[in-house]
Parts: sequence; structure tokens; C-alpha cells
Amino acid sequence: MPATLTQLLARPELGLRLLTPADVGDLDAPLSWAHSSDLPDPTPFLSPGQVLLVTGTPDDVDPYVTRLVSHGIAGLGFGTEVVRATPDPLIDACARLGLPLFEVPYRTPFIAVARFVADRVAADAYARNTWALRASRAISLAALRPDALGAVLGELARQIERPVALFGADGTLDRIAPSGALDAAARAALTEAAEPLLRSRRRAAGTASTDDGPFALQTLGAAGRLRGVLAVGSEGLDQAAQQVVTGVVALAGLALEQSRATDAARARLRTAVWRALLAGERALAETIAEPVLGSLPDGPARVTVLHGAAGASAADWLEADGDGFFARDGQELVIVGAAPETVARLAARFELRGGSSAPVALDALASGVTQAGVAARRSTPDEPVPSFDDVAAAGMLALLQTPDARAVAATALAPLAEADPALPGVLRTWLDADGVYDVATRQLGMHRHTLRARVADAERLLGSDLGGFAARADLYAALRAVE
Repeated sequence: MPATLTQLLARPELGLRLLTPADVGDLDAPLSWAHSSDLPDPTPFLSPGQVLLVTGTPDDVDPYVTRLVSHGIAGLGFGTEVVRATPDPLIDACARLGLPLFEVPYRTPFIAVARFVADRVAADAYARNTWALRASRAISLAALRPDALGAVLGELARQIERPVALFGADGTLDRIAPSGALDAAARAALTEAAEPLLRSRRRAAGTASTDDGPFALQTLGAAGRLRGVLAVGSEGLDQAAQQVVTGVVALAGLALEQSRATDAARARLRTAVWRALLAGERALAETIAEPVLGSLPDGPARVTVLHGAAGASAADWLEADGDGFFARDGQELVIVGAAPETVARLAARFELRGGSSAPVALDALASGVTQAGVAARRSTPDEPVPSFDDVAAAGMLALLQTPDARAVAATALAPLAEADPALPGVLRTWLDADGVYDVATRQLGMHRHTLRARVADAERLLGSDLGGFAARADLYAALRAVE
């Protein structure tokens, strides 16, 4: 370990003597260096944790000592007999303000004190580097065990004496080393901290505070397809320990990436099963799926078709945390038989859009895909995955709410609006009254003959006889489309 003031004072060859009470400051704090300066304010050239050696002090002793304490100086050594003995005001100020003060006799050069601190710093750095090499070797050997990832995380926790947690791509806690090291509150806090890192879908790091201490979090995997998050207890970790952790991040990422070939094979198998189902080859699909993917949904099921840039990440999430059957077909993610809550959570997490069909039999999945496509065209930011059930419940006229339908309707109704902007509204009221003039005139507050004249004007402008059902239906559809 680095030198401390206690160790410095214990060296008989140095002959140092503590001038302030033993309870002033922290005599066992590690020292990063020893520096000498008689400047009135040497703090711009010092770092926290250093010892300052002086032969004189400014007349304004209190502000001088206050600056040193605020800067984090660990101790002050006064060289006696070079100029004078240690001044009493300095001893009093250091005792009051909490800065350990020791006497350096004339026979002890400052360089001897600095060398002792430097030698201990170098010895500590060598010891930590040696430990880091041993720890890295032990972790590398752990990677050769059957459960490579679990063994690596367990060895890391043992070497740094800190808890380690791994979260999967779906944000759920996969494992903890050592087992049972974290309580429920700490697990919840880490899960909450890992969630935004995974949602970002890019390589990132973060921190989390728990009842078990602070944790450093690091994503695993490539940007756009993260494989998980590693959380490591970070309290008191020095540079050597952080280097070991960095190596484990690389090993864990490699271990997870090595499973990608298996994942790719499963993905291709899922696609083959889906295409067999789509072609009506249900028996073949079930034969292929059963040994690897498990049973396919039984009975009528909803088909959901989703689109988005994070489709691959969404498929990884479903692999670990989904229900029903899913497959990627080109740029589409198809899900069969998943609960609506699962679909909604998936769409929100990975910013996907699409639609869901009504329940269809596995032998009629093609119709389910068609229904999902119809529903997807009704998708909005507030309702990213509408259901075909809702589309069907709204009726045929609801399908007119499309840009194409509105453009055609606006063109068809343009002669009416140009002749009289109020005429489309009159016609809508008349049609809502089933074309009954007496009912419509009461609602419009006009005479029956006036309304007949307005309808005749519309027939002339549209070049259509509104006496027949087909013409009235066409006009009504156009009026609904432009609403």
C-alpha cells in the first residue's frame, strides 16, 4: 500500500516528529506524493493527498492553512533550523483547522521524505500491477470452463471483492456473483439503471447507487444489438482493478457474441417455420419447430406484423422474454399468439409500428397477415399497433380516412364548394336524414322547396342524379372522407 503519515513518522532514520495532536487529520490516509514549496499559495501546483514540505510560512497563517486543507493536502512538514524553529502560530492553526503538522529536523533533507513516499508509491503500483496480471490470468482460465460466462463473472467478483451482476438484452437480471450478494432493493435499483442503457441501443456506460454501494454499468455487445449490461460494485476500485474489470467486459461481450451464431441459426429456423405456416404446411412447421423452438400456438391466434429499425433487438428480447411464436421475415417481425400486453410493451420499448389481426386459425395465417396490414395503416404515435378488431368495428366508412381517399373526395366535391361553401354541409344533413326532405328542412331551418332547389344545384354541378342509392352513397362517402 502507499505511504502514510503514520509510516513516515515511524521511520527512525528520518527523525520526524508530530507537532499536532494525533487525532488531527487522518494519519493513515495514503500519500500520493511529497512536494516542497515556500510559495505563499502553492495549491495550484499540488494535488489532493500530497504532503507539503516547507521551511517558512506567510505571516497570515490561518488563510494559508485553510487553503491547504481545502485543497486536500494530507500533511504539512516544517523543516526546522533552516530559517527558524516551527512557529507556534502555525502549530496552533494546523491543530484548529485539521491539518497534521510534523517537524523535519535539519539533518533530514526533504528529498529523503519525498523519496520514501515515491518508493512506496512505486512499490504499491508494482504490487497492484502484479495483482492485476494474476487476476487477469485467473479470469482467463475461468473462461475455459463449461459455463464460461458464469465462471468469469464469479472469478471477477472474487478478485475485486465486489458484487457483479449481469442483465440480459431484455433488461432482466440474469445472474449475480457471488450468489445472493444483492438484496431486493439493490437488484431493483440496478434493473432501473440498466433499462435506459439498453433502450438507447448504443454502447454506453452509467452508474447506480444502491444500499450495497455504488455500481458502474457497461453495455455489452455492438451498437444497435446490445447483448446485455454488466454491473460491477465500484466503491474503492483503483486503476488496476478497473483494468481487470475492462478486460472482463471484453470477455463477457465476446462470450455473448459467440452465441450469436446459434441465435442466427435459430432465427433462420424460425423464418423457415413461419414460411411453412404461411404456405399452409402446418404439419411440416410443427415437425420442424417442436425439437428446438417448442410447441406452436394451439387454436386461433392473432398475427402481429411489426416494422422498425430495432427489429433485430426486439427479436432478441422476444427470445428471452416473449410468449407465442415469432420470426423475422425480411424487415418484418411477425408474432403469432402473443398477448396484447406483450406486443404493446415490445412496441414501446423498441419504437416499432405495425398492426394485429383478429384471431385466425394457423391454417389461415395469410388472411391474418392481410388483416394486420390493414390495421397497420391505421397506426399512429399514440396507438402504434392497432388491432384489426377495432378497424372492423369502425365499419367500412372508417377506411375512408386515408390520404388517397381524402384527395379523391376533395376533387369530387370541389365544384360544390366553389359554387357555395355551405352546399356540402346542406347535402350532408340531407343524406343523414335518409334523403327525407321534411326531416332535413327542419334541421336546416329552410323551406322544403329551397332544399329541393339546392339538391338540384348539386346534381347539376356533380353531373349526377342523386335520386338513386349508388349516387347518394358515393356522395356520402366523399363527404365523410373530407371530414
